[in-house]
Amino acid sequence: MTDKNDWTEEFWYRGKVTRRRLIGYTSAAAGALGATMLVPAPWQAAFGQAKPYKIGTLQPLSGAAAAGGKTALVGTQMAVDRINKSGGINGRPIELIVADYESKPDVGRRKAEKLLVEDKIDIHEGGFLSNVCLACQPVFDEYKVVNMIGVCLDTTLTTTKCSRYTFRPFDYAPAQAVAFAPQLVKMGKTWHIAYADYAWGQSTRDAYVQQIKKAGGDVVGSTGIPLGTADMTAFLSKISGNFDGLFAIFFGKDGVTIGNQAYDLGLTKKYKWAGDGAIAESTNLPALGNKIEGFVGINRYLPVLEGVLNTPSHKKFMDEAVVRLKQIDPSGPLPDRYVQSNYEAMNALKLGMEKSGFRGREDTMKLIEALEGLEMKEGDDFPQGDKVLRKEDHQAFIREFVFEIKDGKFRILEVVPKEKTIFPPDCKFAAT
Repeated sequence: MTDKNDWTEEFWYRGKVTRRRLIGYTSAAAGALGATMLVPAPWQAAFGQAKPYKIGTLQPLSGAAAAGGKTALVGTQMAVDRINKSGGINGRPIELIVADYESKPDVGRRKAEKLLVEDKIDIHEGGFLSNVCLACQPVFDEYKVVNMIGVCLDTTLTTTKCSRYTFRPFDYAPAQAVAFAPQLVKMGKTWHIAYADYAWGQSTRDAYVQQIKKAGGDVVGSTGIPLGTADMTAFLSKISGNFDGLFAIFFGKDGVTIGNQAYDLGLTKKYKWAGDGAIAESTNLPALGNKIEGFVGINRYLPVLEGVLNTPSHKKFMDEAVVRLKQIDPSGPLPDRYVQSNYEAMNALKLGMEKSGFRGREDTMKLIEALEGLEMKEGDDFPQGDKVLRKEDHQAFIREFVFEIKDGKFRILEVVPKEKTIFPPDCKFAAT
């Protein structure tokens, strides 16, 4: 078995790791990474006296969303390692400063302020829980620092609460609902929605209600379940009546919980069973076993080498991600969408920084202008596929994958082109 210190060195950059505070970050112990400076020894030889860019990343490495936060961080680090090994950005390395916000909005806001005031980061990339992203967004606005979202899917982040400083280089709930609703209405005309009762779950519920009705179906009821509910039986047992399908909006441990308990209560046999792809992420499949069989979902990313995803760049991405994920989970899970979106978010920043000649915070507006309308082409930087960051709201649109779980594996039912996921902008940037 690998010694813990050796494992940490390998995981945190395969070089010297300078720790301000590092408390047992392993799969066995949730741990806490207050704000950890990652300083690889090869910098001196590769970059000389070049001043590093300080990029902060807020992730939930403990608390309710820890499992997803750790895989999200893998994606960020994969991109940073690759950038530094290929000469950095504008001849300068990236110094990554990691902060664990413990899955709590108040902690997230406090850690964001610390990154900006004490650590003096140039840019932020990351975020996971939408309620934390919403709590932190005003902080990045106040300090006029670019915030590249890595996971958060709450609709309002790029609509009614949009910010000139915040970008989301992947899909959001309305785009997913536009892509998936026609398939859902073919499965059944009437639906009941069970959802994680917080910002992301609520905004995603609203998007599906709108799009299912637009596609000719109807949502006859909904059930909100608080985040982190270990026993959902009291909520699920009340779901009954004459409708065709049960649609679920959960992620992480909650995705495992509803998958298992909805099955145990007979709901997934009584009704058509579908939902957000986060329920059946690759990292959740072992805990769901055969109880998730037949589930139909939508996701921006699937860890399969078939069809449009059978490319050399995707294989390269998957191979490296599997190696890294095995270091935090010995079972060696396949990468999930959190690895993919953080990896691509960091690469989007790289393109914008190169295009704008970004030097630091004084060039924030130049970076924003470079990112607005940024075209990202499928390849080693963006294995998921082509995408564009829309200037009007800083939202990207990407191809989506409708899938079914068959024999414990992902089976692609439909690839929805990004052009068929576009949702009109609803954003008015405040004066800057």
